[in-house]
Amino acid sequence: MSQQANPRGTFLKIADSVKRQIEGDPDMTELPSLAEVMRVHKVSRGVALRAFGVLRHEGVAESVPGGRWRVVRAGTRVDRRPLDQRVADVIATDGLKAGEAFPSASALAERFGVSRPTMTKALEKLEAAGVLAGGGQGRVRTVRVVPVREGRS
Repeated sequence: MSQQANPRGTFLKIADSVKRQIEGDPDMTELPSLAEVMRVHKVSRGVALRAFGVLRHEGVAESVPGGRWRVVRAGTRVDRRPLDQRVADVIATDGLKAGEAFPSASALAERFGVSRPTMTKALEKLEAAGVLAGGGQGRVRTVRVVPVREGRS
């Protein structure tokens, strides 16, 4: 019987197929797009979403902003803090001091795997919080204040 003749359980078969794909490629970090799953398996968007829902329920994948899905590997820790907080950590990580130049939005976007406009919004939040100074087209952002890391209990 074809998948089209008996749609019940098709999403489970698709979820199993994607899980095999994840297990076969240890470097895979992002699931195929919904459009690709729909095209490959010849199913509707709803069926593909149900398959991704199964993967989320099983802890294999999680949705990320922008309609994408990320692979969740056992034993790996993903920083889920807002982007502006993760970017603020660059000051401590790179050993920057007050008055020093901050990396460009393009360089940070590549480093964090986000688009440049998304990074620009995060940098604007840091400027509004008083952590960074400058910015704007053609201007170099500088560190205004070195944020203090809070100890966690």
